[in-house]
Amino acid sequence: MEELITYIISKIVADPTTAKIEKEDVNGEIYFHVYVPEEERGIIIGKEGRNIKAIRNLISILAKKEGKRVYIKIRD
Repeated sequence: MEELITYIISKIVADPTTAKIEKEDVNGEIYFHVYVPEEERGIIIGKEGRNIKAIRNLISILAKKEGKRVYIKIRD
């Protein structure tokens, strides 16, 4: 899952080296913290949140197959 998120984010942002993804496991729930510069955040979120919703949907499908809950948070 982390590799898929990294791949998608790196293809969306202008400079993939500025994006950083951290994984955190809390009580069986997995949190992915995506750190990007402020000017890139709007691109990842998309108009009315469509891009981030699509990314979250893809990841949640994979997570449900594995019986896990996954959350993606966009951070500064």
